[in-house]
Amino acid sequence: MAEHTFYIVDVFAEEKYAGNQLAVVRDAVSLSDEQMQQIAKEMNYSETTFILSDESRDGGNDVRIFTPAAEVPFAGHPTLGTAYIIQKEISKEPVDEVVLNLKIGKIPVTFERREHNDELLWMKPIEPTFGKIFDADEIIRFLTIGREDIDKEFPIQQVSIGIDFIFVPLRTLDAVKRAGVIKDKLFDWIKDKQAKSIFVFCRQTYNPQNHVNARFFADYYGIPEDPATGSANSCLAGYLVRHRYFGTDKINIRVEQGCEIGRPSLLYLKA
Repeated sequence: MAEHTFYIVDVFAEEKYAGNQLAVVRDAVSLSDEQMQQIAKEMNYSETTFILSDESRDGGNDVRIFTPAAEVPFAGHPTLGTAYIIQKEISKEPVDEVVLNLKIGKIPVTFERREHNDELLWMKPIEPTFGKIFDADEIIRFLTIGREDIDKEFPIQQVSIGIDFIFVPLRTLDAVKRAGVIKDKLFDWIKDKQAKSIFVFCRQTYNPQNHVNARFFADYYGIPEDPATGSANSCLAGYLVRHRYFGTDKINIRVEQGCEIGRPSLLYLKA
């Protein structure tokens, strides 16, 4: 196999080796699907991305995303991290926007420049769709929490932006800390469900500057807990607006994730 340049990026991280790590492979057009899949498996991150060419096509860069198990049409932190590499390593000059041509379609990523040359990347995914609402008794079968821990003011609901997630609102930070998955019971429950991943969250936070604390369990995909999830948080943004979680139909908030596993991540949501 020919040699290819690749980069390791910390996405959603405020410090080095935090957030969610991503491998980005450059000039990957010569790689076969099987080779991309093997590289993603060997990298063993939640996703690895492949920039097919340094040259843009149809207004964007062609990019493919693989988990260690399969190719996926879209994922949040790989989209942001790959856009960052395109700007820093391929364009090598400040740009306002990078467009990724993904399996799901064109996803634009914009760059907001802040103090000290810091940059905040914003991704605009497709509009979420809202699915089935579940009863709390179904959920507590496979989560290590009680019925009293669930925030009954808001629904337990499936939400999708091409990838489906089940959102479970909890009352307290303590409940989020105690949350965990009983794998055999989860696998039995989700076998006939479109959504395979569980996202729990609450309004209490470790950092008072933040607005939501969250945890994400993707045992079905071989990831017991993911420290940061852009696609799931994109769905969360839609959920919070739809159900007026903060008493308004607009949000501009900060979500902390990964704190419980020692890889604190920070995500910004506007919707």
